[in-house]
Amino acid sequence: MPTSLLLVLTGIAVGDRAEDWSAARESGERVQLALDTQNLVRELQREHGLTSGLLGGAGRYRPELADTRRRVDAIHAELQRRVDRDSASAFEDALGSLDQLPAVREGVDDESIDREEALGFFATAMAELNDAQLAEGSNHGDRLLGDGMAALQELAGATEALAEERGLMNGVFVAGRFTEGQYVEFAGARAARESALRGYEQVATAEQRAALDAAFETEDATRVATFEQLADAGADGSPLDAQADDWWTASTALTDGLHETQRQVGEDVAERADRLSAAATRQLAGFVALGLLILGVAVGLAVLAARSIARPLDELTRQAETVAGHRLPETVRSIQEAEPEEAEHLLPPEPDPTLAGGAEEVTRLAAALHDVERTAVGLAAQQTVLRRNGTESLANLGHRNQRLVRRQLRLITALESKELDPDALGELFELDHLATRMRRNADSLLILTGQQLPPRVWTGTAEIAEVVHSAVSEVEDYRRVTLVEAEPCSVHGGAFYELSHLLAELIENALTASPQGRLVEVYGWWDGPEYCLAIVDRGDGMTDEELDLANARLRGEDSFLVAPTRFLGHFVVGTIAARLGVQVEVRHTQSAPTTAAARGAGVSAYVALPADLVHPRAAGRAAHAEPPPPARMIGRRR
Repeated sequence: MPTSLLLVLTGIAVGDRAEDWSAARESGERVQLALDTQNLVRELQREHGLTSGLLGGAGRYRPELADTRRRVDAIHAELQRRVDRDSASAFEDALGSLDQLPAVREGVDDESIDREEALGFFATAMAELNDAQLAEGSNHGDRLLGDGMAALQELAGATEALAEERGLMNGVFVAGRFTEGQYVEFAGARAARESALRGYEQVATAEQRAALDAAFETEDATRVATFEQLADAGADGSPLDAQADDWWTASTALTDGLHETQRQVGEDVAERADRLSAAATRQLAGFVALGLLILGVAVGLAVLAARSIARPLDELTRQAETVAGHRLPETVRSIQEAEPEEAEHLLPPEPDPTLAGGAEEVTRLAAALHDVERTAVGLAAQQTVLRRNGTESLANLGHRNQRLVRRQLRLITALESKELDPDALGELFELDHLATRMRRNADSLLILTGQQLPPRVWTGTAEIAEVVHSAVSEVEDYRRVTLVEAEPCSVHGGAFYELSHLLAELIENALTASPQGRLVEVYGWWDGPEYCLAIVDRGDGMTDEELDLANARLRGEDSFLVAPTRFLGHFVVGTIAARLGVQVEVRHTQSAPTTAAARGAGVSAYVALPADLVHPRAAGRAAHAEPPPPARMIGRRR
């Protein structure tokens, strides 16, 4: 905020200096335009006087009048171009009053215009040009510049009054006396000149007043005063004994002297405007440089502050990424693989000591991050112990259930051998079936906890149909399962029970997903050296996302401890498949769904038995056999 306030104040100062610079520059341009306008006024005054003499009967003025007109036209054209470029509206309007000058000149040349009208036109045009200087004056607040512009304006008024007097008296001296009203005009012009000169004395500097005094101390100025005294004597209309040419020469010289004084004053004003413009330019450049310096210092400090904060934070971020991506997972993995007694004593690595010498906030943040890591490791150790204890408890419970179920099965078998009543024997068979399912559930619990099942193997081989029938005998609604067709195949007895358990879990899932009254079909066929089985249901099916999650569980990518209990069968199948080297995958039974969120018409579970589980002689006999029609309908696994 302090930097912003400094920049705001600097901006205000820059705007103020820019305004002063613009005003000084504009004042200089207006002074130069005013001086050039006075040159035009000077020539118009000369033309005004010569025109007055010509209309009074002095034809000898025609050659000099023609030269004066050419100078007026040249200066007028140049001023018109400058005004159009600078867009000074007051000067543009004043120059526009000269549009009727060619018509007035034509009337003067053919003597078709009235003398008062012609001279009035020149007086009006010159007055408008002088007034334009006031309208386009400087808006700069400098007092000396304002006084200079006022002095220039007063001197222009005095020069205009003298020029009007020169033109008027030139005609009077040509005629030899005052006509009615001319003396009043003469007296008014002289009074206007004296008034303007007094105003000039009030605003002009000492040097500028000295320049005016020098103009009035010349011999021509003295002769002008003498002619004016002579004119005062002829105020009653008596003849005036004076040469018009001498009056014209003397008054013209005095007018030129006043114009020279105007030029000097204009140069002083222009020089003052240039100095103000240069000063404003320097101040503007200084404030702009100050603003840039403040901005640069602020940016530099911000960069230094950012780097002093960013470097430790970058290092802290790097350590946090290392903790999250490597250290913490490796520590947790070590804890999970260690024994419960060792897991409780494992600690995370110490933090990087390079952060200890940083800012207090960064050091505290690093310590907090290490505390988080320590807490996470402690929780992981606790979870490992709890998981190990929970697994051991489940395994102990599974072994107890398994022993009880085996005793129950032996008792049921003994009762079946003694029972002769068919109805009672049927109920014993149902009870035997329930006990068999209970044994499978107990075995599933042991499989999930990583325990080895009790040895129940054959020394020889078993047909694949026997494996399927054994699996069907361990499911609840076994009457809805049918082995549609299976190519002959022998399986090693060592894998009989685990393979039967795997198929039982898949068949039970298919029965659960199928509506009552629909069969679950089992197919088997050879696929090269492997033997494939398919358990097909016609239920509601699964979405693509559900199929992907199910296959991930079948591949053993998830833990059964974090999954819903209805998916425990998938983890049992995945564990057995990993032991036997069997590949299991579920797919849509019929055509694929139209969208990823749509369900297919049933699910088919495909089981691929590797060559080392299949009897070599049976595999060799069936390796080149064609699959049965139902298998071709389902489609091969590969």
